[in-house]
Amino acid sequence: MKKAESDSRYGIIDSYLKAGAELRFQTLSLREQIARAASLISESYRSGGKLLTFGNGGSAADAQHVAAEFTGRFQIERVPLPAIALTANQSAITAIGNDFGFDEIFARQVRALAKPGDVVMGITTSGKSSNVLNGLRAARRAGAKTIGLCGLSGDMAELSDVLLAVPGTTTSLLQEVHIALGHLLCLLVEEELFGR
Repeated sequence: MKKAESDSRYGIIDSYLKAGAELRFQTLSLREQIARAASLISESYRSGGKLLTFGNGGSAADAQHVAAEFTGRFQIERVPLPAIALTANQSAITAIGNDFGFDEIFARQVRALAKPGDVVMGITTSGKSSNVLNGLRAARRAGAKTIGLCGLSGDMAELSDVLLAVPGTTTSLLQEVHIALGHLLCLLVEEELFGR
């Protein structure tokens, strides 16, 4: 590799990693909301509830990742905790999408599965994905508590008992912080329910 090419690549690497680190530091402004979100999930588990989570694309992968951390384990050996990613059932998603429309793929599953005492977490970097917003609306109607993960823009505030609006607009960086927040929620819930 020529020096000019390596210098250019190193510049891209440095810039991207520094931007991601800076966004994580800026997310410290959400400390109170993060703690409240973890408490909602812990309270739900204590009362026999569950976590339902969903999103589109990379946010769908984040939803599945977070659900897996709760049903498996995060950092300590413990009992499995009930968490369902509504993005994982392809038959349900395609049937609902075909019969009722893409905007209903999460709301219909929430209506089927959510009950008072549950927590429903919607993830969308834009904060504007209509199917995610509809899922949160359905959760509110079901009496579940809601957590919204988004970036700075969006319409999730009125639908979220706790809003984690990461202070950025770059989708890839938001997704990286969203999964960090998912991990942090797992860590806090494990600490609250089981100790170290």
